[in-house]
Amino acid sequence: MGTAERREAPDDGNVAVRQGPDRGEVVRGARVKSAAYAEVTRSDQGDESYEEALAQPPYRPLWIEEPARRRRMPDPVRTAAVRAVLIIAVTLIQAMVAFLCTLAGSWLAFPMVLSGVASTVVATWAALDVWVTRQVWNQRHGVVSTPASTARALRRERRRARRQARTAERTQERIRGRGGAGQLSHP
Repeated sequence: MGTAERREAPDDGNVAVRQGPDRGEVVRGARVKSAAYAEVTRSDQGDESYEEALAQPPYRPLWIEEPARRRRMPDPVRTAAVRAVLIIAVTLIQAMVAFLCTLAGSWLAFPMVLSGVASTVVATWAALDVWVTRQVWNQRHGVVSTPASTARALRRERRRARRQARTAERTQERIRGRGGAGQLSHP
């Protein structure tokens, strides 16, 4: 069912390609009669472009990649997070089993409650581990700060002003070093 079916029209020899409702786009450069059940027919374009269009299957990607909203978590933080999720899931299952065993009056209720309490402590530790691992990662590999364009422009202007002040000071030193040769009149 993945291919388009071809049929010959008996009256004028036109070739038509039919495509089902969920097949996506129809062949480029051809005439479409309806959106739900697309039918492409040969118009007066010439045989070459029509045969070329039939040879190329319509391209429709399976998914469209969108840019990530956040950056990917670092590997140690992601590992700690996966571990925490698994431990929390097991803890919730143990709590549910302990509750059901208590309702049923089973002998397994007491051991399940004890293991549920222990699992709760471990799950809390795992959640804290994610937070600590994230903090340690940020401290060691901290965020690389890029200065804003305004800060960069201000630093550039300050450097330029310092440079001009230094050159002006040097020229004054040169004039003073000549011993008055640059003066026009004597006092």
